[in-house]
Amino acid sequence: MASGLRLLVGVVWLLIIAQLRSCDGNDNFVPPTLLADAVPKRAVCIDGSPSGYHHARGFGDGVNNWILYLMGGGWCSDNSTCQERRNGPYGSTTTIQPRKFNGLLSSNQDINPDFYNWNIVFVYYCDGSSFLGDIDLVNFGPDLQFRGSRIFDAVIDELLAKGMKAAENVLFGGRSAGGLATILHCDRFRARLPNVNKIKCLSDSGFFIRAKNVANAEYREWIFSSIINFHNLTNLLPKSCTSRMNPGLCFFAEYLVRDIQTPLFLLNSAFDLAEIQVFLKPNNSGDLKGWKNCIDNLTECTNAHKELIHDFGNAFRETLMSIGDDNPSRGLFINSCYIHVFSERNELWNSIGSPRLGNKTISEAVGDWFFDRSSVKLIDTHTNFPFNCPM
Repeated sequence: MASGLRLLVGVVWLLIIAQLRSCDGNDNFVPPTLLADAVPKRAVCIDGSPSGYHHARGFGDGVNNWILYLMGGGWCSDNSTCQERRNGPYGSTTTIQPRKFNGLLSSNQDINPDFYNWNIVFVYYCDGSSFLGDIDLVNFGPDLQFRGSRIFDAVIDELLAKGMKAAENVLFGGRSAGGLATILHCDRFRARLPNVNKIKCLSDSGFFIRAKNVANAEYREWIFSSIINFHNLTNLLPKSCTSRMNPGLCFFAEYLVRDIQTPLFLLNSAFDLAEIQVFLKPNNSGDLKGWKNCIDNLTECTNAHKELIHDFGNAFRETLMSIGDDNPSRGLFINSCYIHVFSERNELWNSIGSPRLGNKTISEAVGDWFFDRSSVKLIDTHTNFPFNCPM
């Protein structure tokens, strides 16, 4: 039963990943760089290939400023799903290709006015554990390497040697599983750059919630505890979380964010597509086909489906409120789009049709927060059901 559920979760994640890849724009392509010392440092992907990143160099007055951005793409939680990753782009760099840089990563000033000429580094995600694991698995088919924390450290080491140690401003971010990794690593990253003038963190669609009062909370708990247990992450998770609760809950961002000292911006939908499609399911197990039709096409939702989705959105906003609004350095942009990931899409980041809160695009909100032009705490509290935003 558990292995079947893991396979189902893995399939849904692959479908969501495919949607993200199909929504790439047509800005500029950046070639990959494989870590020169990946193998001796064991900073390798699941299949043992060297990890890597894409680096677009800064220019003009942005030459000493950096964005380090962590790729997302779900997780694997058992031998079967990790073996599946081993043979694909989320567990190997053997087929890595030049990457389109859009949205926050774009070098187009019209699309990305605040960060267009910065050094932009997109870190490839191929470990299946949000850049956190450090184990290997043998005797279960082809050997598997789970070296996310080594990849994270090795990339930083190489970028420091390439000039990031002299940075004036740094934005550390990521999306989805990389957005969760940003939350997990935010203060640790700040500690690696003690002399930088300004460092802030941005998590895009990485605020995964427990929603313990919404149907099937134990299912959401099982998903994350399975990942944490399989990758043996307990001792690598923030002690501020594991010291006060079951470590299996320490992938839920609500138990992590309050303790982060570095300024953090949370960019998310209260009705995040991935959270609804992967983490939410109705109590009625006989309605799985109807539920699948609903989450694939919101117009197919029954009243019971709508109530469940409404309850989840309310739980998301209540979870944010429970963290507290007393941290002046924290930024928020929480809308109601039925979307997973905003920052890498030109049409969502900064365009005429971009979703707005407080009459600000996401680009304007993040820029105002990073450069301290204004406080940014924008939450759509009036929408009871998600809506489709431009793709």
